[in-house]
Amino acid sequence: MGWEFSVLATVLIPVLGAFTVPLVGLASKPLRNAWAVVLGAATFFFALTLVPAAFSGETRVFSWAVGLGVDATFVVDGLSVFMAAVSSFISTLIIVYSLGYIKDYQYQQEYFLMVVLFLGGMMGLVFSANLILMYVFWEITGICSWRLVGFFRDREVIVKADKTFLTTFGGAVFMLLGFAVVYASSGTFNMLEMRGMPISGLAVGLITMGIFAKSATLPFHTWLPDAGVAPTPVTALLHAAVLVKIGVYAFARIFNFTFAIPADWQFYLMLAGLISAMVAACAALVETNIKRILAYSTVSQIGYIFMGLAAMNSIGIAGAVLFILMHGLAKAGLFLAAGVIEHGTGTKDITRMGGLFGLMPVTAVAFLLCVFSIVGVPPFGGFFSKLMVIMGVVQSGQIAIGALAIATAVLTVVYLLRLFTLVFLGQPRDASIHAHREGYPVMVWTVAALAALGLAAGILVAWPMDLVNIAVRDVLGNPAIRDIMGMIH
Repeated sequence: MGWEFSVLATVLIPVLGAFTVPLVGLASKPLRNAWAVVLGAATFFFALTLVPAAFSGETRVFSWAVGLGVDATFVVDGLSVFMAAVSSFISTLIIVYSLGYIKDYQYQQEYFLMVVLFLGGMMGLVFSANLILMYVFWEITGICSWRLVGFFRDREVIVKADKTFLTTFGGAVFMLLGFAVVYASSGTFNMLEMRGMPISGLAVGLITMGIFAKSATLPFHTWLPDAGVAPTPVTALLHAAVLVKIGVYAFARIFNFTFAIPADWQFYLMLAGLISAMVAACAALVETNIKRILAYSTVSQIGYIFMGLAAMNSIGIAGAVLFILMHGLAKAGLFLAAGVIEHGTGTKDITRMGGLFGLMPVTAVAFLLCVFSIVGVPPFGGFFSKLMVIMGVVQSGQIAIGALAIATAVLTVVYLLRLFTLVFLGQPRDASIHAHREGYPVMVWTVAALAALGLAAGILVAWPMDLVNIAVRDVLGNPAIRDIMGMIH
């Protein structure tokens, strides 16, 4: 099986397969559910078959001309394969979790169609080596997120779904203008042909608006906490696996892998990541809605990833790429655990909870393990990624930003331990919400699996770091990136 077949299968299986899901559902709901899981698992499988190509040391390119300066070009390298494998794996686990979560809700046909298409949009985006092709898949994910956030259909939900779409679409318009500025100076949309090319601050600013809007980074962050009105698997998909990671990946592919950006923009982008991380952490300290707390946590942690990428050195970029995996596992676990808690208690208000450890012991332990990874407690995977990001920031000469990043990490400890304490420890504060115990087994054990994987990824960190090494090696082909780290292990 050639790598060309694998990359096309990784993209086309979820993109085309999504439209077969409702057709299968007309015949049988259980068969439809199984088919959705098969599509997710097949996507992950074919992404894994590309790992040898990523390790080969060569960048593989699959391309055919479309016309008008646009070519459908897919690139297989360490960065694209890493993102495809991580996103498809976590997305598949979320689909499995969904089998229990939405079994009693309406609109299941649309739900599974949109989730699988969402995954397909992400796969197309991560392999795109053409700015216009990337933009097309970018908008596919925007449409899917709009429908998924609006799943429950009532007026408040629809308003917040529209806000999600308008914010991310509005940012994408500015990003497209940035692509036009790049095209005006280069005459091409092919990123492989523009590698190492300097771009203007105007182009960087316009593209960054689209990236920050999609990644819910300050000042475009407010749509993400509001998206908590969606079903819990959707919020996990938005926060952990696909949507906010799209902006992070686009940043790495465009600003780290492809172009040389002005030196002052490196500082501006790093500062923006820090401010977003600090402000969101402060918001999480005072919030009482469990899903909104986790949403602000996502905004904060994404800020760390941007700081690492903006460091423009190998250790910072490697830490940011590793952060994508570690945050994805842990945050998916936290959101899916929140879904179990919400199902069991009937509320998202943590001030009404308390004493749930005895009623939901598996969920509680899994939740705490995921908290340890987000906080950065060794030997959890989050420790290594956060440490490398801060080292990259300091080695780029921004010691003050590195110190404030550490202070923000302390805030992360405070608001996540506050969350765990109010939900699981102490005495019950509202007896009416303690009639239920653990959720459906498929939900609980999916959460437990994510928690265990977060711990295993830290203990066996050399394994994911091997693929991170390959991703960073490909980025170092850009002469604008400084290799100050040597071997990463």
